[in-house]
Amino acid sequence: MNVKRIVAKTSREAMRQLRDALGPDAVILSNRAVDGGVEVLALAAEDIASMAPPVVEAPATPAPARTPAAEVQDETEPAPAVAIKRRLVERVAVPSTDSTQLAQSVVGEIRGEIKAMQMRLESQLADLAWRDLPGRDPAGAAVMRDMLAAGFSATLARELLETLPKGDAEQAQNWAKNTLMKRLQVMQSETDMLDGGGVFALMGPTGAGKTTTTAKLAARFVVRHGADKLALLTTDSYRIGGHEQLRIYGKILGVAVHAVRDAADLRLALSELRNKHTVLIDTVGMSQRDQAVAEQVEMLCQAGKPIKRLLLLNATSHGDTLNEVVQAYQTRGLDGCILSKIDEAASLGPALDCAIRHQLSVHYLATGQRVPEDLHLANRQYLIHRAFKARTQASPWQLDDSELAFALSGIQAAHHESAVALG
Repeated sequence: MNVKRIVAKTSREAMRQLRDALGPDAVILSNRAVDGGVEVLALAAEDIASMAPPVVEAPATPAPARTPAAEVQDETEPAPAVAIKRRLVERVAVPSTDSTQLAQSVVGEIRGEIKAMQMRLESQLADLAWRDLPGRDPAGAAVMRDMLAAGFSATLARELLETLPKGDAEQAQNWAKNTLMKRLQVMQSETDMLDGGGVFALMGPTGAGKTTTTAKLAARFVVRHGADKLALLTTDSYRIGGHEQLRIYGKILGVAVHAVRDAADLRLALSELRNKHTVLIDTVGMSQRDQAVAEQVEMLCQAGKPIKRLLLLNATSHGDTLNEVVQAYQTRGLDGCILSKIDEAASLGPALDCAIRHQLSVHYLATGQRVPEDLHLANRQYLIHRAFKARTQASPWQLDDSELAFALSGIQAAHHESAVALG
């Protein structure tokens, strides 16, 4: 079973070549514009029929009188269609005192079966397409392999492959890196944040580095504007020593630190600090799965004054974990993010992938515990280069070409199975 790829200058010419090659009943899998024309992927009708599950006939029983619907049944149709028609005829032929409800039930069941069959067919076709990728598109396979090895998601990699221009592997890899750099949003300068002023809240899970990063930002502000124009707030009344840690930093910088417990405290504190140029809020860390995250977000939104929310993303975390973090904390929007623990991360791909897909502007990079030295303005060229930088040792998670197609087809199959389960 082979997927036929046809490239022509026009759609009309592609359809003509398709009919000549596979016949008038060929099934089109995909079509897209490419340099110089259009590309069409298709399968022959007999290949589609062979992929459907066999129909298991029930034991022979005295045949009832054939209905008009049964008489028009075409036994040359693909097996799945025949099975569905037979089941529909059998159900309609059953006597019922309420034919309307029966018809609705039959139609609903048939629609569900058709949808499930469609999902299975799409999954099998996607499996064929991905397994053929290294041979059909070596440059695209190289880009996919490098992105997965760097920690980027298959979702983002597939998005890039859809618009990948023709070329050799090196050209494709350079194009992918440049495209990622264009899509990665970064803060261009500190002027808007440090000179513009306002209220900023640092948010994120426990251990992401919020308190230390708050101290680093405070130190940068004091150097530029002085300690009397800055105030520090903390909502961390749960962690032992959490408030005290920020108070020590504040004492060193000559900045007062205020503790708040709820929305009322926060409104009162911000009202009293209205003459300050900048206020930095160190929020309590909590798991992205904690329901209190939503309460914390609401507290900041009800403070009576606009608060810019910056999310701390731990660069050492798995991509799925980072994705959960963003989804939990962005319920009322986010104004940007800060990538922490850059010095500890084996790969920056997962964090950058999350920032790109969720369109989060990366403001700073936290690279260690020193205050304020280990905080740097985000640089997209450095970040993408670091993400693809060759490892000094082979990674046990590295995929070779023979494993790439299997992994991708598995991801695609899982996606379709989830869609079927969700109805």
